[in-house]
Amino acid sequence: MTSSDPWPTEIRLDREKRNLTVAFDTGEAYTLAAELLRVHSPSAEVQGHSPEQRVTVSGKRNITIREVVPVGNYAIQIIFDDEHSTGFYRWSYLADLGRNETRLWQQYEAELAGKGLSRG
Repeated sequence: MTSSDPWPTEIRLDREKRNLTVAFDTGEAYTLAAELLRVHSPSAEVQGHSPEQRVTVSGKRNITIREVVPVGNYAIQIIFDDEHSTGFYRWSYLADLGRNETRLWQQYEAELAGKGLSRG
């Protein structure tokens, strides 16, 4: 973590547990869908150990977040209702997801289509 990394000022899970809002000291604030957080989990299970090993996670349209757990002062662990709980979401990673959300969704949907999978 560097001094230029965004620092969260608020982390809030909505009542339905389908969206996580993260506000940063930079003035940025993002509401991230549980599905986006799940399919872009920073875990080795999803990301692999190289870009070629990255896994396309499908069928998570209705995923919810069961719990958000602080990890030191640098990240959170998200526990999803499908039992996925590995991977730490660093503050900078959450900010990157928010900043790039539109592009990430487009890439994800194209990847699903290319593999004959669905968000289902």
